[in-house]
Amino acid sequence: MTVQFKDIYEKTQAGLRQVPENASAVFTVNTRQVEGFRSEASLRQFSVTVDEPEALGGSDTGPSPVELLLAALGSCQEITYRLYADALGVPLDGVSVRLTGNLDLRGFFAVDPGVRPGYQSIEATVVLDSPASDADLARLKAEVDRHCPVLDILATATPVKLNLERGPTTAWQDTWSAA
Repeated sequence: MTVQFKDIYEKTQAGLRQVPENASAVFTVNTRQVEGFRSEASLRQFSVTVDEPEALGGSDTGPSPVELLLAALGSCQEITYRLYADALGVPLDGVSVRLTGNLDLRGFFAVDPGVRPGYQSIEATVVLDSPASDADLARLKAEVDRHCPVLDILATATPVKLNLERGPTTAWQDTWSAA
């Protein structure tokens, strides 16, 4: 069965115009440190192991948080390209993204207070398999860059509030047993 992304795009767009209060979507992820730097993340019905490479003290049992951030950006770009290519009528046979994040570990390890602990820069190359004209692909890229949620999260200051509580780390035990 082939999914008609243009239909999904148009129907969702029309529905959100009619009832804008239905536009709010809330995503919830629970994480729990298991051992050393290894954590388990519970996302809907999925479980993801997150760890650091051995060189940074982890056991290398899963991708690191900063690698998952790159994966989130790349896959979000691919999804947004697929959706907008279909919505705009731009033929697209495939899309892939190659990403590189440059991180200065002096920030994370508190060696230099002037160095950010996060990525200093992220560079990505999007590869499109498409017979479309350069002008159509440029128009598609502009729409994707304007509407990609993860790109927006990274490029625009997003308010983040981190609360601290004291208690057992099994606070979300029901979530873990369901995952």
